[in-house]
Amino acid sequence: MRALLSNRKAQILLNAGFGAVLLVVAFFSARHFMRSGWPLHHADPLLVGASAVLFFIAYAFKAWGWQRLFAKHDRPSSSALAFAGGAACVGGIALPGRLDDVVRIAVVKRFPGTRVGLGTVGLSLIVLGMLDNAALTPMASVAAVSSSSMLVRAGFLVVAVAGVLAALVVAFLPILARRERVTRYRVGRWLASHTHCTKEAGAAWLLVSVSWGLRGTAVFLLLNALSLHGSFALALAFLCASAASAALPIAPAGAATQAGAGAAILMASGMKGTEALAFSVAAQALVIVTGAAVMLIVTAWQVGLRVRPHFRHAGATTS
Repeated sequence: MRALLSNRKAQILLNAGFGAVLLVVAFFSARHFMRSGWPLHHADPLLVGASAVLFFIAYAFKAWGWQRLFAKHDRPSSSALAFAGGAACVGGIALPGRLDDVVRIAVVKRFPGTRVGLGTVGLSLIVLGMLDNAALTPMASVAAVSSSSMLVRAGFLVVAVAGVLAALVVAFLPILARRERVTRYRVGRWLASHTHCTKEAGAAWLLVSVSWGLRGTAVFLLLNALSLHGSFALALAFLCASAASAALPIAPAGAATQAGAGAAILMASGMKGTEALAFSVAAQALVIVTGAAVMLIVTAWQVGLRVRPHFRHAGATTS
């Protein structure tokens, strides 16, 4: 696979294929919005703006939490991780489910100044996914209690139990990785030197939980921006359903799957199908737009860091 991806012709074909998919998705999306109208057209601009800001800040907290999962000698910059998160979100428009992790690994590996290995990034993503599940446990519990459907309640209870189990795995992984029986083997020694410590995992969980809390508040503001008058429990249920759908190993375009799962939970709560679908599309679009904004800001920052020394050198020469 590495030899195939390093081939120039294969790279051109792969990029052309992804570009064609993006164009097809953009065409059908534009046609849909031209017929049905943009969901945020009649929304409260102040609440939409506040929701976008919260989504944007959530990217930063997620990047800071992810950064804590690397050993200090392997730790990438928060800019690299935030850029990877934005790229994965934007790529989720067309990429099938779980391939967004491939985008994250590729972006972190190729980001300027990053020397971390592929295995280390992959291990951090596995732990980060477990921390996401652990951070969703309180939200899933609230959603399960507030839901009137037994089937929906059972689904959220599964998410909550999975989050507790994931938290236990993250807490005991450093202890298990450093046991003598494990370090006898080469893989065990690599795991012991690259895995997180329990204290850093706790800090990462706290930061990731803040990120999900900001997203839940953003969804709540967006519900009220569209005059749907949703409760905070409904916003948490929508967020949990969208996040749980992202864990599917095989799924169509990740953004579409998450929007569909979110619309389904809104309809199960009694919302009309057209309103639920419009809100899900609007929420997913806002997340993607803020992800693109993160990428643009990080890119501008990196360009500024590279250009600044040239300007200083030119100024010193003229003076």
